Amino acid sequence: MQSDTVDDDPSPDGYAGRSPEGMPAGSGRPGARPAAPDQAVARHGIAHALQALQAIVVRELFKFSQQTGRLVSALVRPLLWLAVFAAGFRNVFGVAIVEPYDTYIPYDVYIAPGLVGMVLLFNGMQSSLAMVYDREMGLMRLLLTAPLPRSWLLFSKLCATALLSVLQALAFVAVATLLGTELPLFSWAGLHALLALVCGALMLGALGLLLSVHIKQLENFAGTMNFVIFPMYFLSTALYPLWKLQESGAGWVYQLARFNPFTHAVEWIRFALYGKDPGVAPWVVLGCLLAFFVVACWGYDPQRGFGGLAKRGGGPP
Repeated sequence: MQSDTVDDDPSPDGYAGRSPEGMPAGSGRPGARPAAPDQAVARHGIAHALQALQAIVVRELFKFSQQTGRLVSALVRPLLWLAVFAAGFRNVFGVAIVEPYDTYIPYDVYIAPGLVGMVLLFNGMQSSLAMVYDREMGLMRLLLTAPLPRSWLLFSKLCATALLSVLQALAFVAVATLLGTELPLFSWAGLHALLALVCGALMLGALGLLLSVHIKQLENFAGTMNFVIFPMYFLSTALYPLWKLQESGAGWVYQLARFNPFTHAVEWIRFALYGKDPGVAPWVVLGCLLAFFVVACWGYDPQRGFGGLAKRGGGPP
C-alpha cells in the first residue's frame, strides 16, 4: 500500500542533502565537494582578514607620511654616527680581513650594517610607544574587539611596523651611498640581505609589541630607551667585531653580545650583503621573532594576559 507521506524531494533517490547513511551531502561520499556555503564563508573570512591587514598597514603608512620629522630623526641618528663618529676613526683603524670581508675595510664600511640595524631597532621600539599611545586613547580596544583573531590583528600591526622599518633602512642606505659608504645591497646578494632586513625588522617589531604589554604609560618609554635599546645596541657587533671583545679580555661583554638577538640580526645582514653564510644567525632571529610574538599575543589576551595591562587596554574582559 502506498504511503500517505508525500516526498517533495526532487532528487531521484529521495536523499537530497543526505548521504545514504543519513549524513550531510559531501561528508560520506568519496570525492564529494564541500558544501558551497562553507566555501563562501571561508572565502569571506580570508577576504575580511586581508582587508583588515590592508587597513592597518595603510593607516600606519598614512600616519608616517604625516610625521615628516619621524623620517628625519630616523635618518639623522645613524648618519651622525656614519658622518662624524666613523669618519673620525676612518684613518685610525679598520677591520682586519675576517669573514665576511675578503679585503681590509675602513671602519665606516664595517659599522654600516650595524647602523642599518640601528634604524630597525629604533623604529621597532618606536612602535611600542605608538601601541601604548593607542591603548591610552582607546584605539587598541577598538582594534582588538574586531571580529578577527587577536593574533592576526597584532600580526597586521607587526607587518606595518616592519614595512616602515625596511623603508627607513633603505632610505639610510641610499643616503650613506651618497656620502661614499657603499653597501652591495643592489645585487644578487642584496636579495638575501633584503630578506635579512625584513626578518630583523619583524623580530625587533615583535620585541616592541612585547614591550608595549609592560609599558604602562608613555612616560615610562625613557626607561625603555635606557634599559632595552642602548644595551641591545652597544652590547652587539654593530660597532665592533665580536672577536675584538674576546681579544681585549672583556669576557662578560663578549658573552652578552654573543647571546644578544640584535647581534645575530646585524650579523645576518652583514654576511648576507657579501654573499657569505650567516651561520646560526637566521635561526636565532626567527626563533626570537616567534617567541616575542607568541608572548606578546598572550599578553594582549584579557583572559590569560599578565600584568593586567591587556585587560585594561586590549579589549573587554
